[in-house]
Amino acid sequence: MRVIGIDPGLRNLGWGVIEVDGSRLRHLANGTLHSAGDSLARRLMELHAGLTRVFEIHSPEAAAVEQTFVNKDAVATLKLGQARGIALLVPAQAGLDVGEYAPNAVKKTVVGVGHADKVQVQHMVKHQLPGVSFDSPDAADALAIAICHALHLQSARRMTAAQLSRAATTGGRIKRSVS
Repeated sequence: MRVIGIDPGLRNLGWGVIEVDGSRLRHLANGTLHSAGDSLARRLMELHAGLTRVFEIHSPEAAAVEQTFVNKDAVATLKLGQARGIALLVPAQAGLDVGEYAPNAVKKTVVGVGHADKVQVQHMVKHQLPGVSFDSPDAADALAIAICHALHLQSARRMTAAQLSRAATTGGRIKRSVS
């Protein structure tokens, strides 16, 4: 299964695609989309067109986006939220459900520590995807998001399989939990 992780940003939007085969993860591609100029609408359009091209080229089957954190600059947070809207829209247009993860959840999953710094995250991404080189720190973050989503999807599949197995052996009904 191909999983894309997206690190939204208005000027620099990182993306990373990995292949998941059982418990093995393999790097396929990563990059950074750049938008320039003063027109917010044009910058959003550039991000949309670029991310759409990434989806056309790499055909991901699952997608995840980092959640936005609110900082002191409300205008910057709002603009980041608009870029995040593009990061959610493109996978939805491709017919994919989108996983959303807080930055600390990504760090906790990939590094084991929720407040890891960028160097630690990059080190663990390199460890889990041997031979990878990053287009940018934003692309490295996007790969971490993809890894986080892949691991969460694997856990969800194992849980479902265990529930089905239990239901089959006990003749009971499956109780589904809502995420």
